Amino acid sequence: MRNFITPRYYLPALMIFILLLIPLFISSPYILHIMAMVLFWAYLASAWNIVGGFAGQLSLGHGVYVAAGAYVSSLLFANIGLSPWFGMIIGGLVAALLGVIVGYPTLRLRGAYYALATVGFAEGFRVILINTTKIGSWHTGGAEGFLVPLLGDAPQHMQFMSKVPYYYLALVLLLIIVGFSFWLDRSKLGYYLTAIREDEDAALALGINTARAKLIAAALSAFFTGVGGVYYAQLIRYLEPNAIAGAIMSNQIVFLAIVGGRGTVLGPVIGGIFLTIIGEMTRILFDQVMGLHLFLYGIIVVLFVIFKPRGLIELVEKPYEKLVKMLNGRRVEGAS
Repeated sequence: MRNFITPRYYLPALMIFILLLIPLFISSPYILHIMAMVLFWAYLASAWNIVGGFAGQLSLGHGVYVAAGAYVSSLLFANIGLSPWFGMIIGGLVAALLGVIVGYPTLRLRGAYYALATVGFAEGFRVILINTTKIGSWHTGGAEGFLVPLLGDAPQHMQFMSKVPYYYLALVLLLIIVGFSFWLDRSKLGYYLTAIREDEDAALALGINTARAKLIAAALSAFFTGVGGVYYAQLIRYLEPNAIAGAIMSNQIVFLAIVGGRGTVLGPVIGGIFLTIIGEMTRILFDQVMGLHLFLYGIIVVLFVIFKPRGLIELVEKPYEKLVKMLNGRRVEGAS
């Protein structure tokens, strides 16, 4: 029990406590919406990191899984009244199935070839969404998009008049994916994925079933991303194929993870928070220049790849470790 009363444990707990307090000091719905989006993007980056970071498979089509979760849950909600809380499970499972469908035929592909395959699948899925206006008697909206029914303040259907519950829900999702990533990083599957990322041929020589490990990673990553899509649908309440399944969504997820530090537990979270805040600031300061935040993303990614290939986590780790050592030293002195 005493091991948990150390800086390495209570500093993260303090950060979580601060995040829990934020809505108590912010009354602006707009700022709370932005804060919820910051946590949401950090969540998506962490979900992508399972396959793109730990397994080293550069997926450039994760918008597909966001769209799958969003559309499946929203259509079930609009047509049969199924609560999005249950839709999270179904949307996540459908996204995971898509992850397996994408992953199975691309198991032998590596690097740029795998990335191009995911882009091709994502583009095909986007075109299908644009050209499909009905599934049976269910209207999907096609190119015009799909408007999620608004019931007012209905917590049982994941709809709230205030932005505070959306903020806390995004925080819960982020804590879940970080906790899962922490477990994965220390699990046998995590070791297999790391071996595959570093040298797949060597991993095969060691007897690791690389195909199975990569497929599991793809399914897990897609599942969590699909769950995020359900949240996105209820927060934004409008689904447009180009926005949710297009290259911008997929690329932004990748940018956040790379800039933060893919293959690490907290790197994507840091990248998600950092770049999302920059994106919102550029929208406010340069609202006349459309797409400027994406241009800045590109520049930042290039600079980090060149000068800090491990990402922002490299800048955070050393100061954090120094702080932990300093607090540990004071703790030892106090105990003596």
